[in-house]
Amino acid sequence: MKMTARLALGVPLAAGICASAGPAPEAEIANGPIRVRVYLPDANTGFYRGTRFDWSGVIGSLEYAGHDFFPQWFQRSDPGVDDFVYDGADIVAGPCTAITGPAEEFVTKGKGLGFDQATASGTFVKIGVGVLLRPDGKDYSPFRLYPIKDGGKWSLARSPDSIEFRHELADSSSGYAYAYRKRVSAAGDPPRLVLDHALRNTGQRIIQTSVYNHNFLYLDRQAPGPDFSITVPFRIRPNPPSTSNQAEVRGNRITFAKTLTGEARVYMDIEGFGADPKDYDIRIENRRLGAGVRITSDRPLSRMALWAIRAPLSIEPFIDMAIEPGAEFTWRIVYEFYTFPKESA
Repeated sequence: MKMTARLALGVPLAAGICASAGPAPEAEIANGPIRVRVYLPDANTGFYRGTRFDWSGVIGSLEYAGHDFFPQWFQRSDPGVDDFVYDGADIVAGPCTAITGPAEEFVTKGKGLGFDQATASGTFVKIGVGVLLRPDGKDYSPFRLYPIKDGGKWSLARSPDSIEFRHELADSSSGYAYAYRKRVSAAGDPPRLVLDHALRNTGQRIIQTSVYNHNFLYLDRQAPGPDFSITVPFRIRPNPPSTSNQAEVRGNRITFAKTLTGEARVYMDIEGFGADPKDYDIRIENRRLGAGVRITSDRPLSRMALWAIRAPLSIEPFIDMAIEPGAEFTWRIVYEFYTFPKESA
């Protein structure tokens, strides 16, 4: 039976709010061997209430064949932290970074829609979040918790194997408005997580933006290291050409020379892909665990990056969109999970 719930999220958030007023609302979807825990958007008690990432479809864990692909990668959150910091054995994330799973962010030249045009105390839009206030003349920072003037209207429809989120938002000051749908579904044969999206422009201005998935993969809480590999269908041109001695690029494959520990970090832009969606085809495997995930999309890549620390291994594929008023843009991302014979260390 399909159940429908409606959530109204028009409550402003003051910068610095981080602690929830109660347990974070969540739901579980499952299909065959896949079980997925999904956090639900809520302005007062939601697991994620930052102003960087889309609030819909935040995944707290995804279990398949005895493996958890997206457990929480940080130990706690602190509103005084910018991005994240190390505190001994702990990783402490700021409120705009403290998110898990496949997490999507919409960026326009690295900022929110209309940010550059907004004056101090003016408004701009982060898709999947709300109408935000630009409190001063400082440049945009994704790690800054901006006041939410209008959280828009959220609604959701649930079934045993899927959750569909809907977000409607209109900002009369900037002229941006949209109706956004995101359906998170689990499929059992083959084992997949499917993210279906539709963004309709209901405003007066063209929505020209990019969306990327941060993909906070933290497979069985294993740090990136020699057991991991990343493979794509094109010859990789890393930018910068070298990331010290941490990661190695050979043809269409990235491996790690050693396990990331302490404050070790890998970052590179990945170039070499073409304009065909077939290049949006990423395999991440761990040979010791005998587990992997293949990530594909029906839209072409516009940019790709790799970010990794001692916890998540994040491959970040970008998709560009330019949506005229009245038009709609759709895209699908598919995660296919699989196992294979383990290799001994």
